[in-house]
Amino acid sequence: MATTAEGDLELSRWDAATGALDPVARFAGGDSPLGVYPMEVTPDGAGVWLGSNRGSDRLRLARLDLATGEEHEVDSHPSYDLDTRAQVFPALPAPLIRCRRTGELLGVRYLGERQVIHALDPQFAAVLENLEKLSDGDLAALSSDEGGRRWVAAFTHDRDPGATYLYDHTTGESRLLHRARPHLAPESLAPMRPVSITSRDGLTLPSYLTLPVGVPASRLPLVLFVHGGPWTRDSWGYHPAAQLFANRGCAVLQVNFRGSTGYGEAFTRAGIGEFAGKMHDDLIDGVRWAVDQGYADPDRVAIVGGSYGGYAALVGVTFTPDVFAAAVDVVGISDLANFMRSQPDFVKPMLAYNWFTYVGDPADPEQEADMLARSPISRVDQIRTPLMVVHGANDARVVLAESDQLVEALRARGVPVEYTVMRDEGHAIENPENVIALYTAAERFARFDEMVPGLRKALRDSYLSSRAVGGGWSA
Repeated sequence: MATTAEGDLELSRWDAATGALDPVARFAGGDSPLGVYPMEVTPDGAGVWLGSNRGSDRLRLARLDLATGEEHEVDSHPSYDLDTRAQVFPALPAPLIRCRRTGELLGVRYLGERQVIHALDPQFAAVLENLEKLSDGDLAALSSDEGGRRWVAAFTHDRDPGATYLYDHTTGESRLLHRARPHLAPESLAPMRPVSITSRDGLTLPSYLTLPVGVPASRLPLVLFVHGGPWTRDSWGYHPAAQLFANRGCAVLQVNFRGSTGYGEAFTRAGIGEFAGKMHDDLIDGVRWAVDQGYADPDRVAIVGGSYGGYAALVGVTFTPDVFAAAVDVVGISDLANFMRSQPDFVKPMLAYNWFTYVGDPADPEQEADMLARSPISRVDQIRTPLMVVHGANDARVVLAESDQLVEALRARGVPVEYTVMRDEGHAIENPENVIALYTAAERFARFDEMVPGLRKALRDSYLSSRAVGGGWSA
């Protein structure tokens, strides 16, 4: 698979006789901002199984004939896309479940509010029925012996992540092998609940709400936790940050805003041109929903996120500063045009149908002006929300300069900002000691009991009455 100069994807097969690559099929880059996934060779070597939305809004499983280039549907779900999270997070289960001995296809994973597995093999269907009885979680990592008799199954769960079982299909016996996090008491953790939120223009926003245990769910401080990407999605399961803030008495809301993947091509493409626009409106509508439902106190709302989520946090405090009482930006973009210019030349063809399509090309003066208008760095003078910024010094995706220039601009105005540069990190904060330091600081920083509600009093009337203008709220 290669990326063409136009940003499309071309699948070729190697001709051993001539040493040439013969094109088999071409895929429009615009059909998927991150490329074709999954793509796995069939056991006979004559085809590939791939994720396709040709002729459909939903991502389904198809088989492509490598000799003819013809594509035929193998399986689909009427409402859900294939579960493609492993494309971004390889530790998550792949969408295709294959036989260990033959490589044949046993099942296909789809993901909506929760996971759904379609069994394509009768024997596996019987196994799957019993495996799913072992836990009220979603089946995750799965393996078996070559005969398909003994199975080891781990589960995704919001309060008991990674619990792993041994199941013998011959005897029907099963037992718990281990709990991945035995130090966690499931009953003390907060359930993650799928909720649907309607945007101001009528779009359904699939979201997740985590409420603290043992606390009345009324006018709580709210953490709006924004996922990265933006071409990925939030999903049900154990979310350490959500559990941390829920343990401290906060409600946590995760909104799958337009532009997120996993909810059909139209939902993803609805994000084109909407950075700091309708994508941000969706987040604000999520906050409004939580307030209208009585869960959240509008004077105590924080926005937290990394990567795109960090950009969203910065948009929050520059475009809608009165909505948020605190913000935490981790490796976020402050200048969309500079971010695009800082990308290495060799990756730019792969950006044609994601960043260039959704945000713009800084080489075009008109598009650059629009990108700057959607960039937090252009609205630094609007920041009056307490802000915490964290960046990895070795970040090659969002360079350190994105945070440096924002912090310098704030300090030049005398605006306090808490800034931490982690010298041994890149785009992801991964070293355990740094993760602990990050969330210890974030917990201390977002002290909701110390937030001053008076600064946001003017917000309440405007934002609850939905007077939205141009990606921000009128005051």
